[in-house]
Amino acid sequence: LPGQDGTDYTMRIFNSDGSEPEMCGNGIRCLARFLTDLEGDATIGKSYRIHTLAGLMVPRLEENEQVTVDMGLPQLLAAQIPTTLGSPDDKVIEQPLEVDGKFWLVTCVSMGNPHCITFVEDASAIALSSLGNQFERHPVFPQRTNTEFIQVIRPDYLKMRVWERGAGATLACGTGACASVVAGVLTNKCDRICTVELPGGCLKIHWSHDDGRVYMTGPAKKCFLEVTFSK
Repeated sequence: LPGQDGTDYTMRIFNSDGSEPEMCGNGIRCLARFLTDLEGDATIGKSYRIHTLAGLMVPRLEENEQVTVDMGLPQLLAAQIPTTLGSPDDKVIEQPLEVDGKFWLVTCVSMGNPHCITFVEDASAIALSSLGNQFERHPVFPQRTNTEFIQVIRPDYLKMRVWERGAGATLACGTGACASVVAGVLTNKCDRICTVELPGGCLKIHWSHDDGRVYMTGPAKKCFLEVTFSK
């Protein structure tokens, strides 16, 4: 869509249930790749200013079909997530939350959309379809939430499974990977520069100590081209 407020383009996203999320990290990398094909300009370092419901996002083309996106500043206060866990002006870091008869220690981060992150010993053992839906619709999240279960392999390498708000279990979630690294730093579980392994592949996440912004780097490859003819 045409840009707004001085941006180059506007991106809107719709989940499989018809809801419209504020942002999609994987989607914006794919959009950047699509725009390079559309404009015929794949110059390394070229960037786009994209308007989203989460604010301004700036994807930049890298070598080897990689795209780096400035995902902005993480929001950490309960009122910004939003969640009713704790006080509105406090961070939600390893707060107990009862789900499915068990108390989980959760850390909440907004990357323009809400994320609830839990660190576990074995991410593959999580009953994602059952737990994810219960986390998503828990009453402490008035706008529902995305949910990430994170296994720390090394301080610079995380394994993630995700249940996305409005979409369910997915192969990857860019904003979720960003939120998970932020949560890991806040709880002293990981470094500021991490590789996050998801079922669909790996993303490199950097929560900059200098400017406080989160940068995501990952692939964007053309899978197919469809041409539709109408009479």
